[in-house]
Amino acid sequence: MSLKWNGVIPALTTKFTKENELDLPLFEKNLNAQVEAGVSGIIIGGSLGEASTLSFREKETLIKFALKFMNGKLPVIMNVVEGATENAILQVQSAEKWGVDGLMLLPPIQYKSTSEETVKYFKDVASATSLPIILYNNPVDYKTEITLEMFEQLAGLPNIQAVKESTRDVTNVTRIRNKFGDRFKILCGVDTLTFEELTAGADGLVAGLVCAFPKETVAIYDFIKAGKYKEALDVYRWFMPLLEFDINPQLVQYIKLAEVYTGIGSEYVRLPRLPLSGKKREEAIAVINQALVSRPIL
Repeated sequence: MSLKWNGVIPALTTKFTKENELDLPLFEKNLNAQVEAGVSGIIIGGSLGEASTLSFREKETLIKFALKFMNGKLPVIMNVVEGATENAILQVQSAEKWGVDGLMLLPPIQYKSTSEETVKYFKDVASATSLPIILYNNPVDYKTEITLEMFEQLAGLPNIQAVKESTRDVTNVTRIRNKFGDRFKILCGVDTLTFEELTAGADGLVAGLVCAFPKETVAIYDFIKAGKYKEALDVYRWFMPLLEFDINPQLVQYIKLAEVYTGIGSEYVRLPRLPLSGKKREEAIAVINQALVSRPIL
């Protein structure tokens, strides 16, 4: 399936049972909600999907389940986050055999690679597959920034097609567009910057709170692309207290809690994560309940 790298692409949470197994029926329920809302694709095995706790076989199970469910309706994208080039190549080649439609690729983790090492890593991995790739640029959380100079060195690889822009610098959208035109598609990667980056010309967003509120997330995108900025801003302002969950270090727990209250997820997380408790939990529930009371009619 051709990937256009636009619209709303959820970075899905991974659903677990109380017994710490994959909860595929609940995963399917959430997939249904995303498709019905009008998302443009899905990402599996990202940070929000607790990738570091998933085994290779569990990742394969999730991918194959999602591919069967989608049956060509929407692209399925797999996140690749590895410390060694060899392991990353194994992941992307496996993903291609499984039939995924695209990849999201992070710089090496654990070791903070130099610019030269990061570019070579991306080139080596991209050259090992024909799948289209979106690079995840998040120096805030992962300490490695993909600079404009590095993108220039990667522009010759046709399957590196897009960037998940999570530097927290809204002006990066304009800088990338000024330097490269439409060579790289730009997707906002920070929920609290959705309105700002889409109005600056981003092609779409890789979103987190969409896992719990898919219709509202898609509505903001659709309104902005239709030039209905007031309507988009009204939904965005309502959404902002929830969107703050996406930039919290415990974003997985916060977003999973929100999924519980919208009926399309569970709170089960894998150790070392623990569900929210105490004051944090009380405050999060208050934010969610207030949002549900004032939820906009779309």
